Amino acid sequence: MLGPVILAASRSDAMRRFISAAPGTKQVVDRFIAGETVDQVITVVEDAAGKGLEVTLDVVGEDITTPEQAAAARDAYLELVGRLKGLGLGARAEMSVKLSMFGQSLEGGHELALANVRPVVEAAAEIGTTVTLDAEDHTTLDSMFAIHTELRKDFPQTGCVIQSYLFRTEADARRLAAEGSRVRLVKGAYKEPASVAYQNKPEIDKAYVRVLKTLMLGDGYPMIGSHDPRLIAIGQELARQAGRKLDEYEFQMLYGIRSDEHVRLAAEGHRMRVYTAYGTDWYGYFMRRLAEKPANLLFFGRSVLTKG
Repeated sequence: MLGPVILAASRSDAMRRFISAAPGTKQVVDRFIAGETVDQVITVVEDAAGKGLEVTLDVVGEDITTPEQAAAARDAYLELVGRLKGLGLGARAEMSVKLSMFGQSLEGGHELALANVRPVVEAAAEIGTTVTLDAEDHTTLDSMFAIHTELRKDFPQTGCVIQSYLFRTEADARRLAAEGSRVRLVKGAYKEPASVAYQNKPEIDKAYVRVLKTLMLGDGYPMIGSHDPRLIAIGQELARQAGRKLDEYEFQMLYGIRSDEHVRLAAEGHRMRVYTAYGTDWYGYFMRRLAEKPANLLFFGRSVLTKG
């Protein structure tokens, strides 16, 4: 039951200050965050490419309170695209964006987020890559899906994320499993009420399998976002049953988690993409990683104690 508590703490300014000041925090943050600068993350992209891996890059930061901050977030992604272009890494790296970072929660936020994300999607297309819209809490999803639909009119390769713990997701999957679509399926990492989401792991896992089957049998491109060995094996079997070739779906895992498995899947011929976050505003992302897996929290606790 620690997960909901940690997710609540991810919204607390007091807890942010405490965690940021803890002596062992940097050691653990470095496990999940690839760096604070573009230069640092480019090194990670190059290393991944050398191992046969692909990446999706996330400039962390969600607490946007002004249009100027949203514009700065847009510019950070445009800087990233420029660096990828200069190094010829477009084919290896796509980008993941949270529309909250582009101003979605501000007044007129839907239009503002669309206006800010469009130039990033355009720039990505120019270097041969694409953008995936991350899913956030359930109150933001209608706006996210509407922006996704709008972007796909000009950039049909634009992807989106769906979360198995939400009741609505099975219907979303049926709608999205169309030709040309790119859909990442994850379990979900936000604190959601029982009125909209499953609350226990067995139900979430069963929903994950149902949704993944829908995606595999559809005409789109499924992206399996999971570190769970059982779900990975089920994903492989569902792909086989659907007659999919190895390049007709992919696995995605987080930077710093099960790294050996990244390499193993790639060596077997699977497309393996590593979700790689970087930047200075790491707190919300970091706390969700702790909430997802108790072992991460234990690792953090030991680090703080040994550094204190």
